[in-house]
Amino acid sequence: MKVILESPFAGNIDRNEKYARSCMRDSLMRGEFPMVSHLLYTQCLFDEIPKEREIGINAGLEWGKYAEKTIVYTDFGISKGMEYGIKNAENNNRPIEYRTIL
Repeated sequence: MKVILESPFAGNIDRNEKYARSCMRDSLMRGEFPMVSHLLYTQCLFDEIPKEREIGINAGLEWGKYAEKTIVYTDFGISKGMEYGIKNAENNNRPIEYRTIL
C-alpha cells in the first residue's frame, strides 16, 4: 500500500530526522510503500526559509494524489506541517491512521 507519512520535522531537527527514519522503517516493515517528503525535500530545500518550506510542503501534499492512506506518527505531537498533511488527507477523503512507535 502506498502511504504518506506525517511526523514532526522543524524544531528539534536531529531528533525528528531520526524519528522520521524510524517511522519509515516501521511502515516498510508493515509492507507499506511510504513517502516521507519531509526527509527528502529538506535535503535540497531550506526548511527555515518560509518560501522554501512552503514549496516542500506543497510538493509533499501533491504525493497524496497517489497515496492510499496517510499515516500520522504522534509520539512527539502534531506539528503545523503535519496538520497540513492531515487536512489534505481529509479534503481528499484519504483514510488517516494514527500510530506510535516509542
